[in-house]
Amino acid sequence: MTSTFPNISINTERLVLRPLDEDDVPALAAMMNDEQVAAWTHVPQPFTEKDAGVWIGDHAPAERAAGRGLDLAVTEFLTQRLVGVVRLTRTDWHVRSTELSYIVAPWARGEGYASEAALATAQWLFGDQKFERVELRTAADNTASQQVAQKIGCISEGVLRGACIARARTDDGVWTDVRTDFIVWSLLPEDLEGTTGQPVGSDGFTAFTDWN
Repeated sequence: MTSTFPNISINTERLVLRPLDEDDVPALAAMMNDEQVAAWTHVPQPFTEKDAGVWIGDHAPAERAAGRGLDLAVTEFLTQRLVGVVRLTRTDWHVRSTELSYIVAPWARGEGYASEAALATAQWLFGDQKFERVELRTAADNTASQQVAQKIGCISEGVLRGACIARARTDDGVWTDVRTDFIVWSLLPEDLEGTTGQPVGSDGFTAFTDWN
């Protein structure tokens, strides 16, 4: 029987992680058109508000309902401004394992938001959901993403040679595919023992009744 993630909101000192909603469409589209996001993800370029609407209204609910993953908007606690997105994919409910990835808007980089959101998500997975493994894959040249993995306590397990397709601009400004390596990182419950930055609130988590 397929399991699914619950409707959830995760609060930290500075952030609220919650389901994406229609109000996020403009900010999500703007974020996904950033050069760094385009380079390290597979999202179409240009990424339109229609694309954002399909992601929020169709793709994210379908992935959750099928038990494959969960997409969460990352917003500032005080302003509710969209900081980024945390995604859980490749979820294996028997192994209790999932792959975590994160995207941060260009204006919000350098503030530690990615590591704060990723750590809070991992703590929720290990605590509330009883998961046993979180996996991250970072492109070999994506040093910013690697720094996030290291900051939250991930262990580098090795390299998947030639397993990643990134993108780069040609001299005439056209995006082209570039093959590179994936660095595989893992996080187990014991890796978080003694870590700080626990989610805040009564238990750090708030359940939603429905958002499909």
